[in-house]
Order: sequence, then structure tokens, then C-alpha cells
Amino acid sequence: MHVPDGFINAPVSIAAGVAAAGAVAVSLRGARRELDERTAPLAGLVAAFIFSVQMLNFPVAAGTSGHLLGGALAAVLVGPYTGVLCVSVVLLMQGLLFADGGLTALGVNVMNMAVVTVIVAYAVFRGLVKILPDTRRSVTAAAFTGALLSVPAAAGMFTLLYALGGTTDVPVGKVFTAMVGVHVLIGIGEAAITALTVGAVLAVRPDLVHGASSLVTPLKLRVDGRLVDAPAAAPVRTPAPAAAAARSTTKVWATGLVTALLLAGFVSFYASASPDGLEKVAADQGIDQKVTAHAASDSPLADYGVKDISDARLSGGLAGVIGVGATVAVGSGIFWAVRRRRAGDHGADDRTAASAAL
Repeated sequence: MHVPDGFINAPVSIAAGVAAAGAVAVSLRGARRELDERTAPLAGLVAAFIFSVQMLNFPVAAGTSGHLLGGALAAVLVGPYTGVLCVSVVLLMQGLLFADGGLTALGVNVMNMAVVTVIVAYAVFRGLVKILPDTRRSVTAAAFTGALLSVPAAAGMFTLLYALGGTTDVPVGKVFTAMVGVHVLIGIGEAAITALTVGAVLAVRPDLVHGASSLVTPLKLRVDGRLVDAPAAAPVRTPAPAAAAARSTTKVWATGLVTALLLAGFVSFYASASPDGLEKVAADQGIDQKVTAHAASDSPLADYGVKDISDARLSGGLAGVIGVGATVAVGSGIFWAVRRRRAGDHGADDRTAASAAL
């Protein structure tokens, strides 16, 4: 659903850019409460994983494909504020390096694919988690439902922006029907990928899933030959050392990175070549009449291939690997900076409290 330059006029694109910048600013502040020594590096990995899976277009109808948007997955794994940042980093890398999604439409894409998907998915997810039993299956089912609904919601947001600033005169009703219709089907794929990924992480490290924080496995003690729940431990207010936290997530991080590299570098070659939902609707309805060339169309990695490498498999694979590396590097840098800012804020609060005590 990457909107190219020329679909939406300049005033609405600028307004969407301002709104997207505001959402990112709010998310940067909110992410300070979500990120710690363990989750900061994992957030960069989530961004890289979303980038890699977005390269795997899957068929949804005759001549149409879809791909993961990732807002629901990111929100459940690392939190809604951090989730917005994860998808925004992916969109930035795709626009700058791979000429995927217009640069003047970056704000439109952030609103569609990052902000709306996260808000809708996480709202649905939290609502279901509150009424379902506290089990891993419930978390997975809630993630599935949130992801399913987030995709047509993003299609609806695009339709709204088209209604406000579309550059063609195609009736809004036709655009809405076509967009939502195909993206309901894409939402099924989104939901399946989200549920499978969340379920896999829950199976090995439920403590690393932000949306599963309510799942607490009580410590068992053997008393007189039978197992009983251990007394609740007093809360530990002092965070674990950063080195220990890093070690505790190293295996998960390495496994996730290798998986992302394999998906982008090898599996992506077998992705569907059919146009995605937005491209298909745009061609069928004629809303792509005024599309303009991408500002980064001469990029060495444009269209997910390495320039001057004629072998399609090798070119696409290298581009995918480079994209994963760039995304994890940029994402991790941003999230570590946010984490350090949080630590700085806590340090300032502690110094203020100490001064007041004196």
C-alpha cells in the first residue's frame, strides 16, 4: 500500500506530513516508557523483520497480491508507540533506498501504514485481551483480529486522503469499495503472519512480548510432595544490569536477524510478482494517471535490486540483505537513543528528588 508521488495533491500531502511528524514526535516520547535494556535492540530487529516480510508479496486474488503492513505485529511485540516508530523507519528506508513509496507521499504512507494500523490494531487487541482469558492463545487470537481489521482501516484512511486531495476525478465511492474489498483479503494474510509470529515469540520468550505483559507464570514450590504457588516476590525496583539484559536477548535477536536475512535475501525471490492491492486498484480505477517519477528512481537499490547486477536472484537477494542491515542499524540507533533519553530523564528525576530531600 505504498502510495507513490502524484496520487495525492501537494496541500493534502503536506498536511499528512505534518500529522505524521506529530504522530512520530508523540511516539518518540511514548516509546521512552516502552523501551528498556532488553526491548530497545529488539525494536530495531522488529523493524528489520517487517522490512523483510514486506518483500514477500502473497497472492490474494486474480492478478493481485498483498504484503504485510506490520503495524499490528510491531504494536503487540514492542508496544504501540514503538510500533509506530518501527513501521516509520521501514517506510523511510524503503522510500530513500529502494524508491518504494513517494518521498512527497511519505507522510501519507506513515499515516496509512504506521499510525492507523497501530491505533486500530492495538485498540482491538487490548479490548479483546481484557475480556478473553489470560492465556497465550488469547493473546495470539487478539493479535490476529487486530491485524485483520487494521488493513482495511488503512485502506479507508487512504480513501479519505484521496477524497480530500486526489489528483484524478474517479468517484470516491468506487475507490472506497475497491480498496476496502481487496484489502479485506490482504488483511487475512496480515492476520495470519502476525498471529504466527506473535505465537512463535510467545512460545519461547513470552516476557519479550509487550502485549502479553498480563501473562504471569507463578513460581511453583514443592511442599510435602506437591506443587504449590510460591508467595509473590517483592517488586524489584532496580533494573538488571545492561550486560545481563543483553545476554538474555542475544539468542532471540540473533535468531530473528538470521530469519529476516533469509526471508529478504532468499525467500523474497519467490514472492508474487502481481501488483499489490493499491497498485491494482489504481490501475483498474484510473487513479494513477498523474503519478510522477520517484525522486530516488536512480538509486543503486531502486526497485529492490542492486544496480549493474544482471542476475535477478542475486540482485534482489543482495538488495534485501542490504535493506535488512540498513533498517536494523537505523532502527536500533533510534531506539537506543530513545532508551538513553529515558535513562537520562530518570537520572534527572532522581537528582531532583535527592536535592529536595536535602
